Amino acid sequence: MISERQKKILKVIVEEYVKTVEPVGSKAIASQKEFDFSSATIRNDMAELENQGYLLKTHTSSGRVPSEKGYKMYVSMMLEDEKKHKKKERFPMIDEIFEKNMLSQEQAIKESMALVSELTNYAALALGSGSYKARIRKIQLVSLEDNLAVIILVTNQGYVESKKIIIPDTIDAKDIMKVVSMLNEILYDCPISDIDYVLQEKLADGSVIGERIAYYDQLISVFVRAIAGMVEDKYYLSGQSNMMKQPEFRDIDKLHNIMKAMEEKEILKLINLGNDNITVQIGAENQISAMKDCTVISVPYVDRDGTRGALAVIGPKRMEYQKVIPLLEYIASNMHKL
Repeated sequence: MISERQKKILKVIVEEYVKTVEPVGSKAIASQKEFDFSSATIRNDMAELENQGYLLKTHTSSGRVPSEKGYKMYVSMMLEDEKKHKKKERFPMIDEIFEKNMLSQEQAIKESMALVSELTNYAALALGSGSYKARIRKIQLVSLEDNLAVIILVTNQGYVESKKIIIPDTIDAKDIMKVVSMLNEILYDCPISDIDYVLQEKLADGSVIGERIAYYDQLISVFVRAIAGMVEDKYYLSGQSNMMKQPEFRDIDKLHNIMKAMEEKEILKLINLGNDNITVQIGAENQISAMKDCTVISVPYVDRDGTRGALAVIGPKRMEYQKVIPLLEYIASNMHKL
């Protein structure tokens, strides 16, 4: 257990280290307005914080830097203070994005995440649960060249999804249009999660398609796979290159592993859409080895349709927690407006 004075000292050390990336000494703390204690008293408290594992002493300086335990305590104190005083910051730039009536939810989330990465200088991502409950309104196919085409899917939630597909050489263009027309007829208002069941039921006797195409099973399989791929969890990532600006990631191998974890969506393993509370995973708390020098902050949200999702920021352990957490919480609390 640490005293109130020691908590204040820890807070100053975290915030100073975040700004300067330099170990913090007792003189720097004593110069703060809220401290009227001697440097000797502060040094004793710093030694006690180090003994309890909240601070680390570097070899190059008499100052201290926060440990993972220290960062965790700092975040806990910050959230407790926020809850106690019911602090609610406003972010006009976020309001501006959300108030653009012409923006779809998807575009608003993308713009918000881009703004978060710009304001924080970290990587930001949004994860939305898949649209399996959405109902199909229209399926359309647009030919590109040779056997390449784009399948377009419109749902009752206003989502417009598209995916490139390869049409087997053996299939005639006229037959493709027959299948598209048939799918529009029998899948209209069908929940995406029920596509397989509805197709099996409707096409069991072969009467729906009129004259049965010999290879229509193969063609329908191409379409169904494409539709299933469209409604996987939504994933928007912005500001990956910001990781290159952080002193902690000057090691090329370390940076490469972090970028790879993002590009291959391995980072998504750290975000639980079923979680109702803010999650702050610092260093070793991240299950992915590539992220052991990072902090991942995720905040859940529920949109107007009841769809769950999460907003997250990835950065170094030396993160501006007091800036990132209120920003993510503000966006999440306003998602229902979209």
